[in-house]
Amino acid sequence: MSDAETGKRRVLLVGATGLIGRSIIARTAGLTHIALQGLARREMTFPEGARMELVLADTPDWGGVVEALKPDAVICALGTTRAKAGSVEAMRAVDYELVMQVARAAKDAGARSFVHVSSVGADTASRSLYLRTKGEVERDLKSLRFKRLDILRPGLLLGKREADLRFLEGIGRMLAPLTDIFLQGDVARYRSIKASIVAAAALQCTGEKAGGQFVHEHDGLNRLAGRFEGVTT
Repeated sequence: MSDAETGKRRVLLVGATGLIGRSIIARTAGLTHIALQGLARREMTFPEGARMELVLADTPDWGGVVEALKPDAVICALGTTRAKAGSVEAMRAVDYELVMQVARAAKDAGARSFVHVSSVGADTASRSLYLRTKGEVERDLKSLRFKRLDILRPGLLLGKREADLRFLEGIGRMLAPLTDIFLQGDVARYRSIKASIVAAAALQCTGEKAGGQFVHEHDGLNRLAGRFEGVTT
């Protein structure tokens, strides 16, 4: 019997090996209404209790894989940094080109919902290459006209990364309890946030009924997570 026949929501996770991806896998453990599949380039160890079908493919083939899987919803948690990627071109190949490749394939495959994990401060006019690239992706995702597009803009992510040490981010996590106190009013969206909360928010978005394009920052992410089944924040 197919997932459609059983009423399960078929969710494809792209970027399964990162902090947000692993948090999403962990949050679906024990859920019976979501059939989670992952798309990655390499094998990974799953969080305890997690169940997910992992499809391995080289990135040039990802578009074809997405079209073959025909998901109801896609969560895109792809992302890297210039330092990790090794060059501006390599970073953009992931943060822009691969994201758009997946999104176009998802649209062609009939996916109703696309959830993209971006970053607070994303802006096409930003002087930061990272934030400018994030802004360009957001702009071009909107042009695809999914029935529902959710753009998540978290601040500093709190959680344990696997084999991805980011020195400045590590310092930021240590200082976050103090700096968050001073982020009030218009700058509250820059507060740190647990990866598990962003994961719950992303999963909640895949089940939202209303159509349209939505951008969620710190407070909105917490509200979405609060509506997610079995959430613990």
